[in-house]
Amino acid sequence: MVKPAESKPATKTAAAKKGSRSAAETEKIRQALTSRRDELQEEYDQTLAELAELQRDRLTDSAGDDQADTGTKTFEREQEITLANGILERITQVERALERLDEGSYGWCERCGNPIPVERLAAFPSATLCVSCKQLEERR
Repeated sequence: MVKPAESKPATKTAAAKKGSRSAAETEKIRQALTSRRDELQEEYDQTLAELAELQRDRLTDSAGDDQADTGTKTFEREQEITLANGILERITQVERALERLDEGSYGWCERCGNPIPVERLAAFPSATLCVSCKQLEERR
């Protein structure tokens, strides 16, 4: 009895992945990602400026504050810090997407190796997982 040959999933090399996208498409993606990174950096810088202003206000206007005022100011500062950290995380994601573009792995799922649908990349350009793998990750 002859056993059928086992099929192995095809793995894509960086060269093969890079060859599947034209230079013009790659440049268009790079420009979009770079533009998004610059927008996020501007937003991050603005958030840091607002945080610094809140800190200055807290130091100069805190005389005579009751507990409620102090709590409100602390809450506002923590919200700004959380916002800044979220923006910084998105900047990191975009920079990672640019690295993946240079490596030739942009647009391919980091978990299963399948292509990430163009629609997903259009909605979330720094996606590293296909929809199925992202859903599995979120269930955990």
